[in-house]
Order: sequence, then structure tokens, then C-alpha cells
Amino acid sequence: MNKEYQWSLTFRYVVGITLFIGIVAFIFYARDAMRNLIIAAFVAYLINPAVDYLSKRTTTRTAAVNLVYFSSLILLVGVPSTLAPIFYDEVQIVVQDILDLSNQLSNTLSQPVRIFGLVFHLEEWGRSLDQVQSAFLTPLPEQALQFLETTSVGFLWFLIILVSVHLFLSQWPNMRDKLFSFVQEPYRAEVEELYGRIRRIWMAYLRGQIVLMIIVGVVFTITWLIMGIPGALVLGVVAGLFTLVPDVGPFIAVVLAAGVALLEGSTWIPLSNFWVAGILIVVYLILINLKNFFLRPIIMGRSVHMNEALVLIAILIATILEGVLGALLVVPVLASAIVIAGYLQRRVLGLPPFEGDGSTQFVAPPEKIKPPRREWRRKRDGRLQAEPILSTETIPDSFESEATLQLEPEPDQNPAQEKTEK
Repeated sequence: MNKEYQWSLTFRYVVGITLFIGIVAFIFYARDAMRNLIIAAFVAYLINPAVDYLSKRTTTRTAAVNLVYFSSLILLVGVPSTLAPIFYDEVQIVVQDILDLSNQLSNTLSQPVRIFGLVFHLEEWGRSLDQVQSAFLTPLPEQALQFLETTSVGFLWFLIILVSVHLFLSQWPNMRDKLFSFVQEPYRAEVEELYGRIRRIWMAYLRGQIVLMIIVGVVFTITWLIMGIPGALVLGVVAGLFTLVPDVGPFIAVVLAAGVALLEGSTWIPLSNFWVAGILIVVYLILINLKNFFLRPIIMGRSVHMNEALVLIAILIATILEGVLGALLVVPVLASAIVIAGYLQRRVLGLPPFEGDGSTQFVAPPEKIKPPRREWRRKRDGRLQAEPILSTETIPDSFESEATLQLEPEPDQNPAQEKTEK
């Protein structure tokens, strides 16, 4: 191109900065729309593997998109419609039990509490609890029109999400290639590598979390049904959803379940409600620890392995600001920001853009995923001794056979016997 037709460097900077400010201002102005588009992109991302799988076995991607999209839509409408009557009754039971528990707690706090001769005046807490209950549960007739308007707007946003999901599924390869085309050729390979690393993070974390939520929800629903706890379906779904928030989520879930058990008891266990609630807490602690020590390391083995306190703080802040969606997305967003910041840092310092292939940056160490096992075996003198089984991954090839033989010594090669003979 003729240089006399090119923009000057100063003008290009002005246009670029102006365009960036305009994009940021638009995102801030249309933040509600951006939030719903993010939800649509997230849903499309979750079902995109099925589209990729089918597109390799069909003639066009459009056919695979239509098949997966409308099948998911049928499940989205059919499953809730089938479970709605049962789920509604379960919700009524849980809500009524929470109200009863709130009333009992408010009545208890309205009078001085005596513990070991000490008197605690908690009347203010009781009045605050009554105010909160009235604010959330007292229906106001003048709010009916506002409720109808909110419902209508929510339905329109739902339609936008549905259409956007289909758009993202069908046009994402073209959209991705178009975005890459804006990058200059010398840097395009770096951007594609950066995209691949971020994509691996999201695949590992989000799908692992969803699988973990489904397993926890199903297991606790079945457990509460077996124990005969009223509202088992709702309590199981709550336990699965609250798995997103470490420490705080399981605590809230067990408090709700224990409150229902304390008020309703069990449909078949012939014990008082207090003992039923105690059994429920014990069972919950056993299952949640099995999830934390065995299930989570297996499912989340290639998840974002970052500082646990940082992850907890980020999830709590995102839950307060954006709810469940924020809790689900904040950790992979944080990990993606770390990857991008590392790339920019190495570029600014004049280093190669990436260190290694990125396959171990956010991967849990092997001892977190599969702790070393120990084998107990009885010696000839009757004592028990723990001896670690060495992993073949840490033993050189030249010593594998020797180590295997030492794990199973023959009787005439027992060191203890040779020392006795000497």
C-alpha cells in the first residue's frame, strides 16, 4: 500500500484508544445484556463437545448443531415439567420447615438466654430476624404489577439466551477465525497458543465442577430418600449446587438438612427428631469427606490448582456479587488472567512468550491426585510394619526388577534370619 494513504502513528493510537474506550463504555452500559450473553456462551461451551463429536460423523456442522440443540431444549423443557409437581411439594415442605425453625429461633431469642448461670440478652437479634422474615415473605399487593413486569423481562432474556446459544454453536468456528484474523501474522501463532492454554483450563475446571455437582446432588438425594427425610429432592439439589462454594456451601447445606430433620424427623426411623438430625449430620460428614478426599482429587485432578485461600476468597466475593454464575466462573477466569498476565510479563521482559507447553501449570501434583499407598505385611516375629510401595514412575528402569524382588523376599534371603544365624 502507498505510504501516503496510511494513517500516521499518532492518529492510529488515537483511533485505537477511542475504540477501546467506546467498547468499555458499551459493555458497562449493556452489562445486563453482556451477563446474559455470557450465560449463553457458557451453555454453548458445555454442549459444544457433543456438537464436535457429531460433526465428525455427519456431513455438516449445522446438522450436528440442530440435533444437539433441539435435543437439549427438549430435555430442558421436558425434565422440569415432569419433576415440577414433585419438586413443588418438596419446596413447600422445606420452606415451611425453615419458617417454623425461624419462628422458634425468634421466640427463643426474644427472652433472656441462661447458660450456666450467665444471662445473655439477645432480644435485638430476635427482632432483626422477624424483620428479615417479614421483608422476604410478606406479599405486598402493590408489587403484583412489578412482579409481572419482571417476569416478562425475564422471559425475553430467556429467549435471547436460547437464540444466542444456537448462534454460538453454529458460528463459533467462524467467529474464532475472524478474531484471529485481526492479529498480525507474526503474533498469530502466539495468540492461538494462548487461546489453547486458556481453553484447556476452562475445560478442566468447568466440566469437572459440573460432574462433581451432579454426583454430589444425586448421592445426597438418594441418601436423604433412604433416610426418609422430607424434602430430600430439594435438599439434594441444594447440596449439589452449594458444592461450588468450598467450606461455606457444605455448611449451609447441612444446616438446612439438619433443620428439616430436626422439625420433621424421618418417615420410618423410630427415633426422636433430635437423634435423626444427629444421624443425618454424621452421614453428611462421612459423605462430604469422601467427596473431598477421594472424589474431588479424581475428578478435579487436572483442575486449576491454586492457593486454596485465594480460591475461597474469590469464590465468596463472586457469589456475593454475581450469585451462582459468579461462583462457577470466577476461578477459571482468575486462572485465565494469570496465564495472560504471565504471557504479557514474559513479552515485556523480552523472554520467550511461553515457558514449557503449559500442561502442568494448573495441574495438581501427583501426590494430591494419587497418594502413595502403603502395604502392611507380617514379619516372621509377628510384628506389623508399614513399608511403602515405590511407584514405578519414580524408579529407574535398571532398578525396577530389583525393587520388585525385594518386595517379595524368599525365605532363605530374609535379612532378619541371616542376622539370627550369625
